[in-house]
Parts: sequence; C-alpha cells; structure tokens
Amino acid sequence: MCPAAGEGREGEIVARFHLKNAVASDAVASAPSVTHAVREIIEAVRADGDAAVRRYSERFDQWSPTSFRMSDDEVAAAMARVPAQTLADIREVQRNVRRFAELQRDSISDFEAEVEPGVLLGQKQVPVGSVGAYIPGGRYPLLASAHMIVTTAKVAGVERVIAATPAAGGRVPDASVAAIHLAGADEIHLVGGVQAVAAMALGTETVERVDVLAGPGNAYVAEAKRQLFGEVGIDLFAGPTEILIVADAHADPFLIAVDLLSQAEHGPDSPAVLVTTSEELGRATMAEIDRLLPGLPTNGVAGPAWRDHGEVIVVDDLDEAFETANAYASEHVQIMIEEPRRALTAMRDYGALFLGDNTCVSFGDKVIGTNHVLPTRHAARYTGGLWVGKFLKTVTYQEVVTTEASARLGALLGRAARAESFEGHARAGDVRVARHEGRRPDWAR
Repeated sequence: MCPAAGEGREGEIVARFHLKNAVASDAVASAPSVTHAVREIIEAVRADGDAAVRRYSERFDQWSPTSFRMSDDEVAAAMARVPAQTLADIREVQRNVRRFAELQRDSISDFEAEVEPGVLLGQKQVPVGSVGAYIPGGRYPLLASAHMIVTTAKVAGVERVIAATPAAGGRVPDASVAAIHLAGADEIHLVGGVQAVAAMALGTETVERVDVLAGPGNAYVAEAKRQLFGEVGIDLFAGPTEILIVADAHADPFLIAVDLLSQAEHGPDSPAVLVTTSEELGRATMAEIDRLLPGLPTNGVAGPAWRDHGEVIVVDDLDEAFETANAYASEHVQIMIEEPRRALTAMRDYGALFLGDNTCVSFGDKVIGTNHVLPTRHAARYTGGLWVGKFLKTVTYQEVVTTEASARLGALLGRAARAESFEGHARAGDVRVARHEGRRPDWAR
C-alpha cells in the first residue's frame, strides 16, 4: 500500500492512497525518431506524390497494386468473401451509429433573427466539402472506425468521403472494406500509415486532397495528423486508449476486471485505472485481473498495459472519487456505483460516460451508436469526441435592410473604430451615415 503524496497527474489528484501505481510515464510528445520519420514521409509524398506512396506501401505493407483505389468489382469481390453474419452485424451497428448521428444533427439549428429594427443576423451549418477517413488495420482491423467516421460524415452531409486502410502483409482486409463501403464511402484506397494520411491531406496525382482528416492510428499516424494540422483539419490529437472506472463497495470486482482488461488490450501503453471507495473491492479486482490475464488471448498486449499503466486508487468517498476522475480527464469513464446517474452532474472532464453495471466501454467502442473517437491525454478538459458537428462549419451571415439601421450602426462603428485608431474601418461607417443623410462624408469632399 503506497500513501499518496498529495499530488498526482498535473498536481490535482488528492486520492487517499494507491493500491497499485503506474510504473511508466504517460508521455505526450512523440519520440524524436517518430517525429523525424513522419516528417520524412510527409515531405516525400508532398514532393513525389503517388511514387512516394507506392514506395512506402511496398516497404511497410508489402503492397503495390496497379491502383491503390479499389474498383467497384474489387469492392464487390471483397464483400463476397465476408460471412453473411458479419455483414448483417455491420449493417446493424451502422444503423445504431447513424441513428445517434442523426439525433445530433437534428439538435443543431440554423436560425435568423431581426436583432433590432432592420438588422438581420443568421447562422447556418455548412458541411465540409470532403473528409478523409483513416481506418487502422495493424494490430486490429478496426471496422468500427469506418462506422464512426464515414457514417457520421455522411449524416453531416459531406459530399465526398474517402477512406484509406492498409492491406497489411499484402492481404485485402475484406471485412474492413465491407464496413467502409456499407458506411457510404465514395472511394476506398488500400494504403495505410503515414503515406495514406499524407496522400489524403496533401493530394497526389490520383488522390484529391480532403478538407478534414479523421480516424485513429498508431503513434506514427497520430504524429502525421499533428504535423499536417493547419494544412488540413483533423478530428482529434489521439493517444493511447484510456479507461477509468469509478466504483463503490456494491460493484462486482470480476466485472470491473473484465472491463479494465477490455480496454488494456488496445495497446501496451493504454492506462486502465480503478478509483474506488472500497479497499476490499480494489484488492479483489487486482486479484481477478491476475487470475484472468493468463487466459486472455491478448495477454501480450493487455498484460504490459496493466503492469505499466494500471492503477488502483482508494478514496474516502464518492465526492473524492469524482474529483479524482475529473483530474484524470480520461477518455472513457465507467461508473459502477449504486446511483450511477450521480456522475451526470458530478463529472465534468471525460470523453464519454458509461453509466451502471449493465453498460460497458466496449459497447461504445463497437456497437451502441455513440462515437468512439474520443479525446485522450487530458484533452477531455477542453474538447469532446468526434461527432456530426465536427464535419459541419457553423457560419454566420448578416444583412442590414434599411438605411436607418445602417446609419445607426455606421455612427457606432465610426466611434468604436477610431477608439482603436482604425480610420479605414471608421470611414466605412461614416459612408453609411452620410448615405442615409443624402450627402458625402466631409473627408470625401
């Protein structure tokens, strides 16, 4: 049992003590080697276009087809190889994602209001023109990312959505292709890694550049998005998957252990944290994890994640538990207490909440319909996750419809602009006053 030092991540955590500490740091910055390698690939794609994409695809994925863009026949052939039940499941999950995205879209309103006589102000939601969806295919083929990105962008009204996914080891990822196609992608490119992200962001001879990049990936893909941000919009700066569970004495340690490990298997650097009011529950959960890990097929990933990044924190009461959870600002926060909806008011900083024993983070990852592209590494302090609004631009318009209103604003503009020494701005206001009065401004005579 390790007494807390009174200070944790970012100097905010006030937990009573740790039953288990993380032993590895949660570094945010990319390693210099990653930064350099990514920059090299991006600049090669910028300079050489398709030739660079092909060169890196051959090197990393042993894949160099005649065209990286799949034809309709190739898509159909890939789908024919996917089991019927898998296709049915993909369709059902995408219905769930589409339904939630449509609810989000319906919650965003255009409006126009006459804010004072003769002055109309309005707001419109305009979809971005194009989106590039990156669908990972390394350790795990993330079919769900196709649902979350492509489906959501299409609900937003994006006209052109292209998707890139690797043919790792030279093999066509049939199920991923099916998910991308059924989600509504307009183009599917079998290419992965930094070269795929760079091609979509910068454009090549055969890939038209996009306006927004979205999708998870490894450290190299995440760094590529960071370096390309500004030339193209991105969804989020993504890091390792995170889970934090808040539990009281009533919770089931077996259930907690299973749910923590379900997220630890994402990667060896994935933090899995339990914050509990019960030392007994904390110890029982640790024992269950030790019992379950040897039999978990992904133990090679989940084991190091739990060993190096797992934490069990015992706190005095639920108020302290929520305070601790907010300080972590975790990607996924699962609430396993007698009154889980307390978290809706007590929690502020999280990517997504999962309330009650019947709800698990993996539902959100794969099937329930909410988006699984969420903020990590404390970014939940200032942003939520991917949603339909990410693919919309909230734009404004103004119309002054009477000369009286124009003169009234013009007089205000003249005074306000001259207070800031913007004479040109002031004169734009003077003209409206003089026009209403049927004269020219003194400075224009």
